[in-house]
Amino acid sequence: MADESFRFLHASDFHLERPLTDLDDLPDSLRDTILQAPRSAVSSLVDAAISEDVDFVILSGDLLQPQSAGPYGISLLLEGFDCLREAGKQVYWAAGIVDDEDLWPTAINLPENVIVFPKTQAQSITTRRAEQPLCRIVGRSCDGNAAVDVPSFKVDFSNLFTIGVAYGQVTAETLSECQFNYWALGGSHQRSIYEHPSGWVAAYCGTPQGRSLDEVGEHGFQIVEVDGDRSIRVQHRNVDSCCYCRVALNEQEIVSMGGIENLIGDKIYRLQNEHGSQHLLIAWELELSDPEKLGAMKDLEHVLDWARREYGAGEPAAWSLSLTLRSPDLYPKAWCEEETILGDFLRASAKYQNVESRSIDLRPMLTQSPPLHAAVTSRLTELSESELRDALQNATRVGVEWLRGGAADGRQLG
Repeated sequence: MADESFRFLHASDFHLERPLTDLDDLPDSLRDTILQAPRSAVSSLVDAAISEDVDFVILSGDLLQPQSAGPYGISLLLEGFDCLREAGKQVYWAAGIVDDEDLWPTAINLPENVIVFPKTQAQSITTRRAEQPLCRIVGRSCDGNAAVDVPSFKVDFSNLFTIGVAYGQVTAETLSECQFNYWALGGSHQRSIYEHPSGWVAAYCGTPQGRSLDEVGEHGFQIVEVDGDRSIRVQHRNVDSCCYCRVALNEQEIVSMGGIENLIGDKIYRLQNEHGSQHLLIAWELELSDPEKLGAMKDLEHVLDWARREYGAGEPAAWSLSLTLRSPDLYPKAWCEEETILGDFLRASAKYQNVESRSIDLRPMLTQSPPLHAAVTSRLTELSESELRDALQNATRVGVEWLRGGAADGRQLG
C-alpha cells in the first residue's frame, strides 16, 4: 500500500541579528531595502508556507541570536510563528549555535505550534494528517559541537518516511549510518543537496538572504515534496531581495566589446535577465594577464563612478561595490633579472611569496611617525594567510607600476 504524499518547507540560518556587509558606500535609494532584506526574506518564507499549503515547517538552526537581534528581530520571528499557527502549520525547530535555547529570554514563550528539539538527545515525533500517521521527524538541537553527532539519531525502526533534522557539518558517509529518507540540515549559508543512489536525500537549504561577497548567488528555502512511493522532489525557492555577485572581466573581453564600460553594461544586462527583480550587489574583478599593460589601464575609479551612476539607481538596481585589478600571476623573467631597482624589488617580492604566509611578520614594518591608529595596526597584524597573500600581490603590482613609470593607485576601488 502506498504512503500518503505530503510536502514540507525546509529553511535555516535566518541570522536575523546580522546585517548585510561589504557595503562601504550605498545610494540612499537602496538603504532601506538592504536594511530590511533579511527580515523581508523571512516574511516571504512564512507567506510561502501558508500559500503553498505545506503540511509542516522544518527549521534547522541559527534563526537569530536573541540578544543581538533585539526586540525587533524576536518580534518578527514570533509573528511568523503566530501566522503559521493560525494557518494550522506545525513548526519543528532544531536550534544551532546562535539560537541555543539557553539564550532564549525566559520571559518570552514560543507559540504552541513550535516544537524545539532538545540538545541532549534526539527526539522522535510522528506527524499526523486526519489522525493518521504521515511521517516521522527525528531531530536534535546543536550541543555546541561543529559536527552532527549522527549515532545519537539512531532510533527504533519505523515503516514511516523518516526525516532527520540537525545542525552542523557532516559527511554523506556518516549520514548513511541512519536509515533516514531525508536529512534537513542547517549551518551552511550556501545551499547544497546530496542524493544517494539508494534514494535518500540530504540537503543544506542555505540562508534566505546572502550577507556578504562570501555568500554570492541566490538564496531562499526549499519545498520538499514526498510522493506516495517515497520519491523526493526538492524545489529551491528564492526570497532574497539583494543578491551578491562576483564578476570577472578580462582584457580580451574588453577589446571585443569595445571598452570596459560596454563590457560592464553587457554583464549587468545579462545578470538582470537572470535575476529578475533582485537588486544586484556586484564586485568586479579585472584579470590582467599581460603585465606590460598595467600602466595603460584606464582610471578605474572613474569607471566605478560611471557604473554606479549608470546602473545603481535603477529598479532593480545593479550597484557596483568595487572594481579590483587582480595582479598578474607572473612578471616577465627579463624584468626580474634586471640589475635595477625594479629587478631588486621583484626578487624581494618573489622571496616573500615563496615562504609560508603565516611566517610574514608585518609588525616591524608598521613603525612610522606619526604612528598608525591602533585599530589599523591591530587589523594588519591579524590578516589571514589568504589576505596576506593578496596584500603581497597587490603591493608587488603597485610597486611595478611606479617603478615602470605608471600612475599607480590601489586598484581596489569601492
